[in-house]
Amino acid sequence: MTLLAHYESPLGELTLAGAGSALTGLWFAGQRHFGSTLLGGEVDGELPAFGEARRWLDAYFAGRVPAWTPQLELRGTEFRKAVWRALLEIPYGETLTYGELARRVAGARGGDGARLARAVGGAVGRNPLTLIVPCHRVVGAGGSLTGYAGGLERKRWLLGLERRALGESGQTSR
Repeated sequence: MTLLAHYESPLGELTLAGAGSALTGLWFAGQRHFGSTLLGGEVDGELPAFGEARRWLDAYFAGRVPAWTPQLELRGTEFRKAVWRALLEIPYGETLTYGELARRVAGARGGDGARLARAVGGAVGRNPLTLIVPCHRVVGAGGSLTGYAGGLERKRWLLGLERRALGESGQTSR
C-alpha cells in the first residue's frame, strides 16, 4: 500500500509518497504530472522513508548538500527509469542540457541521442521524485531555463540556492 505525507517547503507544499522502506513520489502541489505514479487508494500515513526524505529536504532547503539520498523506488518504464538514474548523476549546483542528457542516455543504451531527445524530455518532465532526482538541473541549449513541471520560477530559485550553497570556492557545505 502506498502512503502519503506532506512537507511545507519554502516553495510550497510537497506531497511525499512511499511504500515499504522507499520513497516513491515527491511532487509540488499543483505541478504538472502530480501523482503520476499513484494508482489510487493511497492513504495518509507515516513511513521511515518520509522521515529520511524530510531530513534530506531540511538540509537541501537550508543550503546544504545532503550527504545521503533517501531510499528511492523508481516507478515507470525502463526507459524513464534510465533517464531518472542519469539525472541522479548530475552534480549538485551543475546543469546539463537536454541534448547532453539524451546523448548520455543513448550512449548507455547504444542508441542515437538525437532520436531520443523528445523522449528524454518527456521522461524528465514526468520525474516522480522532484528535487531528489534533480530534474531542475536540466536546461535548454545555451543554458536557457526551459521545462520544469514545478514551474520555471521554482527552477530558477532551486538553481540559485545550489549556486549560493557552492559559493565562490566551489565547495559544498554539508
